[in-house]
Amino acid sequence: MLNIPQLLATELNLKLHQVQNALELLAEGATIPFIARYRKERTNEMNEVQLRDLADRYTYLTEIEERKSVILNAIAEQGKLTDELKAKITSCLQKTELEDLYLPYRPKRRTRATIAREKGLEPLAELIKSLNTKNAVSASLTEEAAKYISETQGVKTADEALKGAADILAEEVAEKADLRAYIREYLLDEGVFVSRIKNDYPEGTTKFEMYRNYQIKVKNIAPHNMLALCRGETEKVLNFEITFNEDVVLSYLETQEIKTKVRTVRDFYQAMLKDAFNRLMKASLMGEVISEKKTYADIESIKTFEANLRELLLSAPAGMKPTLAIDPGFRTGCKVAVLDQTGKFLEYQAVFPHQAAEQRLKAAQTIKNLIEKYKIELIAIGNGTASRETEEFVTQLLQTTERKPIKVMVNESGASIYSASKVALEEFPDLDVTVRGAISIGRRLQDPLAELVKIDPKSIGVGQYQHDVDQKLLKKKLEETVESCVNYVGVDLNTASKELLTSVSGITGTVANNIVAYRNQHGAFKNRRQLLKVAKLGPKAFEQAAGFLRIRGGDNPLDNTAVHPESYSVVEAIASDLSVPLNQVTQIAEKLKKTNLKKYVTDTVGEPTLRDILSELEKPGRDPRAEFKYATFKEGIKEITDLQVGMELEGIITNVANFGAFVDIGVHQDGLVHISQLADRFVDDPKKIVKVGQVVKVQVLEINEKLKRISLSMKAVKQ
Repeated sequence: MLNIPQLLATELNLKLHQVQNALELLAEGATIPFIARYRKERTNEMNEVQLRDLADRYTYLTEIEERKSVILNAIAEQGKLTDELKAKITSCLQKTELEDLYLPYRPKRRTRATIAREKGLEPLAELIKSLNTKNAVSASLTEEAAKYISETQGVKTADEALKGAADILAEEVAEKADLRAYIREYLLDEGVFVSRIKNDYPEGTTKFEMYRNYQIKVKNIAPHNMLALCRGETEKVLNFEITFNEDVVLSYLETQEIKTKVRTVRDFYQAMLKDAFNRLMKASLMGEVISEKKTYADIESIKTFEANLRELLLSAPAGMKPTLAIDPGFRTGCKVAVLDQTGKFLEYQAVFPHQAAEQRLKAAQTIKNLIEKYKIELIAIGNGTASRETEEFVTQLLQTTERKPIKVMVNESGASIYSASKVALEEFPDLDVTVRGAISIGRRLQDPLAELVKIDPKSIGVGQYQHDVDQKLLKKKLEETVESCVNYVGVDLNTASKELLTSVSGITGTVANNIVAYRNQHGAFKNRRQLLKVAKLGPKAFEQAAGFLRIRGGDNPLDNTAVHPESYSVVEAIASDLSVPLNQVTQIAEKLKKTNLKKYVTDTVGEPTLRDILSELEKPGRDPRAEFKYATFKEGIKEITDLQVGMELEGIITNVANFGAFVDIGVHQDGLVHISQLADRFVDDPKKIVKVGQVVKVQVLEINEKLKRISLSMKAVKQ
C-alpha cells in the first residue's frame, strides 16, 4: 500500500518530519489553529493553509486506502486477483481510476451480457476474440454461431447468438479502465457544453437568458457558468449536454480493439464497439465529466465563499461603544434598540418617521432623547426596506443635536434568520423577533465577528450558488473559516457568547455552555487557570484553548495576550533579566526589541515561538483587524429609478464572485462590477482586487429596471 506521509511530503513540497509531526498532532486531537500558532517548532512553521491542505489530502488518501482493501478482498473472493491487477490497484492515487479498475468485478444487476452468458454464449464470444488477431484466418461467424442455436437456452437463430456474443464483448470493452480514462480525457479536452432554454420561456423572461444558445468548451467553462447550468436544469428552465466528435472516439476504440484484417470479424467488432460506446459508455462518461466539472465548480465556489466569509468576519469593528441600532421599516415603523459598550441590550422603542408629520417629529424627539440619555456614539441602520429614507431622517435629525454619533449603514443579511433562531430565543426570551433583529444589527457594527458567528454562514449572503454546491463540503469549509477567524482575533473570556466560545480551539458546545454557566455563577474570570475549574474542561482542552482566550484587567497581564500559559515562565525569565516587574513587561517595547532570543531557546520553545511572544508583548491585547471605515451614500439616490448612466457613487462591496463584485450603492439592489470593469488591467481573480466590506467608488454603466440589474465600473473612477 501507499506510504502516505512520504507521498504527502512529495505532493505538498514539505519535509517528511513536518508531515509526520503535523499528522501526529492532529491524531492527538490538536486543532489546526493551535498547531499553526503554538507548535511551530514541531512543524517548521507550517501555516493554517498548509495544515488544512495536509489534513484534507491525508483524509482523501486514507479513504482511498480503505477502499482499496475492500476492492482487493472482493476481487480475491472471486478468484480473479492477478499480480498485475493488484499492483495497479495498490498504486492508485485517484478514486476515479480506482473505481474504473474495479468496474469489471463489481456486482451487477442483470445485463444483456449476463443474460447472454446464461444462454451459454460466452464460448462464442471467446472464439470471436481469438479470431481478432493479426494472424487470424478467415472464418464464417454465422457458421460458428449456428452451433449455439438451442431451443432450451432460448437461442433461436445464429444472429441471436452473435448478438449475445457481441453483448458480452461490448460489456468487456465498456469496462476497460484505460479506454474509459482516454475517452473521459477526450471529453474534458474537446467536448463542448451546449445549452438551450426551453420553449416555455420566451426571450427576456428568465435570469438564465445568456444560456439560451450557449456553447463553450468543457475545459474552458468558468465555475459560475457550470453552476448556473446545473441550477437552470434543476429548475427545469434549460437543458444542457456535452457534444463532441463521436467519430474520433469510435476511431480510437477501433484502433485499440481491432487487431484482425479479416473483414467479417472487423465488421462484427466495428458494430460491437459502436454499441459498446453508445449504450454502455457514452452516458456514464458524460455524466462523470459533468460531475467532475461540477465538483471543480463546487470547490472554486466554496473557496470564494470562504474568502468572502473571512473578510466579513474579520471586518473592522466600529468598537464597543454605546450604540443606537435601527431596523428600518415603513408601515411597521423603525425598531430602535439601545446597546451599551459591552453590547448589552438596554432599551427598545418603535418610531414611525415615514408616516404623518406629527409622527416624524415624535420619532425625532424619541431618538434625540435616547442619544443624550445613553451618550450614544454609534448609530447602526440596517440596509433593508426604508434604509435610505431612515438614513436621511437620521442625518437631518443629527443636524439639530449637540452629540454627533457616527452613522453607519449595516448589512443586515441573515439578521431575520438570527432573530427567529433558537440562539436568539435563548438570549432574549422576552423580546419580539423585530427587537432581536435590531439588536443584531447594532452588535454587527460594534463587533461583526462576535455577532455573525451566531448565524449559519449560508444565511449571511456572501456566497455564490451556495445552495447548489456540495453541502457537506460547504459546511466543513465554512466551519473551518469561522474557527480560523475566531482564533486569529482571540476571544474575551468574560464577554463571549457560547456561540463564539464554541469556535475557540478545543472548546465543544458543552464546554462553552459550562464556561458561561461558571461565569454567571462565580463572576468574571480573573485568570486563565480558573478555566480548569469549569466542568468537562480538562488539561487537553485547556492546552488547546487557553492561548486564544483573553482576560482584560485580570491577575496576570499575560492573560490578555496570545502568549500561551505554557510559555509564561519564558516571559518571567525575560522580565527578570530586564529587571522589570512582570506586570510591566508589556510596557517596555524598546527593551524587548533588543532581547537576545537565543538565550531563551529550550527543547520545546524555539525562536519562532519566542518571536511571537515578543511581538505580543510589544502590542498586548491588540486587535489584528483593520481600521474601521464606512461608505457614504449619495444623497437623493434611494431607488434604482434615481440612477443615471455616468453617475459616480460610493458604495461597499457586499459579495465577490468569480465573475465580479456586487456593490451596495444605497438603492436596495446591489450593482455588479463585472470582472472586466474592476481595474484598467487584466484581472483573472476578483479576490485579488476587491474584498467584502471594502469601500469603493463606482460609475454607473447600465441600468435595467425590469430585471433590476445595475452594471457598474471601478476602472472608470479614481479610487
